[in-house]
Amino acid sequence: MKKNSTSPIIAIDGYSSTGKSSYAKMVAKELGWKHIDTGAMYRAVTLYGIQNFSEGNIIDTQALVSHLKDIHIDFKFNPETQDNDTFLNGKNVESSIRDFSVSEQVSLIAKIPEVRDFLVKQQREIGEKGNIVMDGRDIGTVVFPYADLKLFITAGVDERAKRRFLDFREQDKSITLEEVKENLKQRDYIDQNREISPLVQAQDAILIDNSHLNKEETYREILRIIKERLGG
Repeated sequence: MKKNSTSPIIAIDGYSSTGKSSYAKMVAKELGWKHIDTGAMYRAVTLYGIQNFSEGNIIDTQALVSHLKDIHIDFKFNPETQDNDTFLNGKNVESSIRDFSVSEQVSLIAKIPEVRDFLVKQQREIGEKGNIVMDGRDIGTVVFPYADLKLFITAGVDERAKRRFLDFREQDKSITLEEVKENLKQRDYIDQNREISPLVQAQDAILIDNSHLNKEETYREILRIIKERLGG
């Protein structure tokens, strides 16, 4: 896929719980572009596996791969939240894909070559028209290596764990901070060491470490970079 400066693509990659999806949504809204949360797509596939091919919370990956053709993922605008909701086979699963049970397994599912091929193809088709803000872990390196602007967001694992813990506590009061931190460590390791499309900063990506930045400060920095690089 070649770079198309008349219909730009902004790729935002980075570690889990750095807020990259939230910032991507905010940027897309600011620019009037479309936002695609690729992490939500991998979560939707994981949820499908849990619902249909799971025993004892262990997904039968062979069965899941053989039924990928039965998975249809879409994003629909929610006028109440002013954001896109994720739909799996016609059902709104925006809340379900954020469950801890999905978070525990999504990195394992995301490293399966057939799953990545299946979703990368869809992501490229969505992004062909440009004016897209897409976030994930391999957008700037694999999905859109010629993106007009690439950002890579990181933060220390302790800070990320605190952020994710506060989100999970609203859903499940039994989850501990240590459990969340261990889950993030495992996901980081899997994401960085998988053979297919590992999590890595693209050489031409701009690094943003928001360990000591709040949400507003991080967003202002992102907008500054966009204005500087794309003239937005």
